[in-house]
Amino acid sequence: MPSWIRDYKPEWLRLDVVAGLVTAAVVIPKAMAYATIAGLPVEAGLYTAFIPLIIYALVGTSRPLSVTTTTTLAILAGAQISELAKAGDPAAVMRAAATLTLLTGLILVAASTLRLGFVANFISEPVLVGFKAGIGIVIVFDQIPKLLGIHIEKSGFFRNIARIVEALPETSIPTLVVGITMMAILVGLHHFAPKLPAPLIAVAAGIAGTAFLGLKEMGVSIVGHIPTGLPSLTLPDFSLVEQLWPAALGIALMSFTETIAAGRAFAKSGEPTPQANRELFATGIANAGGALLGAMPGGGGTSQTAVNRTAGAQSQLAGVVTAAATLVTMLFLAPMIGLMPNATLAAVVIVYSVGLVQPKEFKDILSVRRLEFVWALSACAGVIMLGTLKGILVAIIVSLVGLAQQVADPPVAILGRKRGTNVFRPRSDEHPDDETFPGMLLIRFSGRIFFANAERLAQKLKPIIEEADPKVIVFDMRAVPDLEYTALKMLIEGERRNRGEGRMLWLVGLNPEVLEMVQRSALGETLGRERLMFNLETAVAQYTGSAAPQTNE
Repeated sequence: MPSWIRDYKPEWLRLDVVAGLVTAAVVIPKAMAYATIAGLPVEAGLYTAFIPLIIYALVGTSRPLSVTTTTTLAILAGAQISELAKAGDPAAVMRAAATLTLLTGLILVAASTLRLGFVANFISEPVLVGFKAGIGIVIVFDQIPKLLGIHIEKSGFFRNIARIVEALPETSIPTLVVGITMMAILVGLHHFAPKLPAPLIAVAAGIAGTAFLGLKEMGVSIVGHIPTGLPSLTLPDFSLVEQLWPAALGIALMSFTETIAAGRAFAKSGEPTPQANRELFATGIANAGGALLGAMPGGGGTSQTAVNRTAGAQSQLAGVVTAAATLVTMLFLAPMIGLMPNATLAAVVIVYSVGLVQPKEFKDILSVRRLEFVWALSACAGVIMLGTLKGILVAIIVSLVGLAQQVADPPVAILGRKRGTNVFRPRSDEHPDDETFPGMLLIRFSGRIFFANAERLAQKLKPIIEEADPKVIVFDMRAVPDLEYTALKMLIEGERRNRGEGRMLWLVGLNPEVLEMVQRSALGETLGRERLMFNLETAVAQYTGSAAPQTNE
């Protein structure tokens, strides 16, 4: 029995029911809209808001997390399904979707078994910002033809834009009016009545327009027939596995990244912290189970989780209530939903996808670090120019290259002492009065020193030491958690070379593991206890002759 059921408090019931119904009013219209992004019938969105929520409630660890689908996952799935599905064959589309969703689930479960929850951390926040911005831009332009009531043959982002421009004279004015009206409703309610379920109101307005104003007769396309009842069994096409597994791997990574981020972001104090590997398993089982009943790839979404939490969700029961509301929709409201204009769904997708593009986040990144701003732009450009699936690869490569660059180029700081204190800090023009000590050079390293950065570190140190030409070189090692053998050997050679040029090397602030390694080496024998010191203050005091030596013992 899940722990939330065992520990359930009666006073939570009303809050969970209300939260589940409020979330359903937002999730159901958005799930149907996201299904159209993936090139699937709208009922696939309903199935995704039904099965995965129930499964996650039984297995997942986050209380407020709403596990359905997201814009990112929908467009990733659509990019692959559109390449494989045979034109005009809905059954082939559903089989391809079932295969992709099942593979995504199996990959997540396998990752959980191998305890690979840490993998999500390989996409840095700036890269994720850029990736999502690229996704948002692609989605918006993908929906514009539906908003205009035109049809184009899609073949790449920039070609699609050119074809949209060419087809502008064919715009259906009634369709455009419907789309703009729906967008105005969504944006207006978001700003002036944020507590109201804007997507549900927009969908209701679209259905009412079709029923009472005859929008279909005006040339506005509608969703059309939606099967009433429970989803039927959908068997995957295993002949597609070889083609689909790379896409499933990328979708699984993004699903888990979004899931764990949303789960952690909305966990309250005192609630269990979402467990990465357990979340992999929960979302994997939710995807695998949903795949057999027509669901598309899913995961925890930030926007629907925010709605669920804000509405008062206390446990996973809120997700079960959302699933129950979806079931009622499938059983009784499907014919009514069939009257919804496609322009309404396009408006919902556009309004909620624009939020993926956050100029302020780009600005904040640029204000802090220009290099990571370049990473964000690279990820965004990768999605737009290469496509969403390859864009994931670009995002991961950019993150890893950035990480490798940071690791391979550890910072080196020349230190001075703030006058009248024992505070040592990097010398700069902002602190021209900081004390220095003639003949003594204080240098601080930061980060692990190992074979990948030892050579670069030596290159950075050489001109610093040659310019200062000190009698004593002091390396402050307190920010060095580990010293690998290759780096230690280079340190030994550097000490020998500087000793031959009349300079002495002192090491300060070594942690116990690094100190033990140094003492077991030839460097330890050379330096002895008197040149392995506890801190910089001790080293300066010994150099200036104001105190007895204190070794780093």
